[in-house]
This record gives sequence, structure tokens and C-alpha cells, in this order.
Amino acid sequence: MAHLQTTTRVPALWAVAYGPRRSGTVRFLARCLLRVRTFARDLALTDHTGSGGY
Repeated sequence: MAHLQTTTRVPALWAVAYGPRRSGTVRFLARCLLRVRTFARDLALTDHTGSGGY
């Protein structure tokens, strides 16, 4: 990731990924989904930056 961006809202998935009341498997899957979501967002944003995001 070339730069840090602040998010305007915290997705509901964060509560599942880092909440203490979930099982380890559910938290692991939620964290994987958050990583995929972040990757897809960064990939989409590279089309809108002048240097390709790097």
C-alpha cells in the first residue's frame, strides 16, 4: 500500500473480525474478507491516481 487513508466509517465486518464474542474461525474469515476488501479498494483506486498508486 503506497499511502494510508482514513476511513469515514467502520464496516460491520470489523466488529466480527475483532470482537471478543466470536469464535476463532469466524474472526479469521472476517479478517480475510477485510484484507480482500482493502485490496480490491486499493486496486480500484490505482486507476484514479496519476502515478498508478506508486
